[in-house]
Amino acid sequence: MSLKLPEIPVTRRDDLHNLEYVDSADLILFMAGNQFMVMEELLAAFQQAYPEVKRIFYETLPPGLELQQILAGGACFGGTEIRVTPDVYTAVSETAMQELTQKGLVNEYFVYLHNRIVLMVPQGNPAGIRRVTDLARDEVKISQPGPLEDITRHIVAMYRKAGGETLVHRIMEEKRAEGTTIFTLVHHRETPLRIQKGTVDVGPVWATEVIHAQREGVPVEVVDPGAELDQRDEVNYYVAALTNAPHPENARKFLSFIRSPEAQGIYARYGFLPHFPTPQ
Repeated sequence: MSLKLPEIPVTRRDDLHNLEYVDSADLILFMAGNQFMVMEELLAAFQQAYPEVKRIFYETLPPGLELQQILAGGACFGGTEIRVTPDVYTAVSETAMQELTQKGLVNEYFVYLHNRIVLMVPQGNPAGIRRVTDLARDEVKISQPGPLEDITRHIVAMYRKAGGETLVHRIMEEKRAEGTTIFTLVHHRETPLRIQKGTVDVGPVWATEVIHAQREGVPVEVVDPGAELDQRDEVNYYVAALTNAPHPENARKFLSFIRSPEAQGIYARYGFLPHFPTPQ
C-alpha cells in the first residue's frame, strides 16, 4: 500500500530551490532546513569544483518532512504533486538514517557537521533572560520549535539538563496550555519574525540562526547557555546518498565535496562546528 503524499505548506515556497529544474536536474538534494543560509555559497563552490553538475534542485525543509517525502515517493505542493527522489538526504537525527537503512534506501551514512543551541532574544533583551531556567517564568513568551523539527529533541535535552523533568513539563506542557509557549513549524523563519514583531521574548534556536539573522540586520541578541547545556556534543548532522538516487555519480561527488576542507570552511563561516578539517 502506497503512503499518502505529505503536504508541503504553500508558505514554504522559499524552501524549494530551482523548482523549475525538478524534472531535469543533474542533482537533487534534500538538505536539513537549518542549513538554508549556507546553501548558495556551498553550491557555488561545489559547481566550481564540478562544473558538469549544472542543474541542482534542492529543498531546505525540516528533515522530518523530507523523510516523509522519501518514504511516500513525493509530496503535494500548491495542489500539484512533486514526484521526486533525492540523490542526497541530510538530517539531524540518526533515527531517520536508521529507518532509511532498514528500508534499504540507504547503505551508509556519516556525520559531517555539528551545531549548538542558543537562546535568541530581542536587542536589549527586555525580558532579562540570563539562563535557560528563566524560560519557566510566567510572563516569558517562548517561540518553541514543534515536534516535527529535529532541533526539538535537543532543546528538550537542554531543558532537562538545566532543570530536570520539572522544567521540561513547565515549558512544553504548562506554558503551552497557558499560551506562553508557542510552537513553530519552521523555527528559523518564524522565531526571528516573532521576536521582531514583539510577540515573543525568547526562542531556542541553532547558533547559526542568530548569526544569520544578525547578518540580515534583524535586531536580535544571543543568550548563550554555555558548553554544558548547548548540546554541541550531541548535535550531529548526517548525510547519505539514496540507493535509488537518480544521479548516483553526482551524489558521490557531493558526498566527497561536503567533507572537503573548502566545504567545511564555508560551514564554519556561518557558525557551524565542522566535523572534518577546515583550511589552514
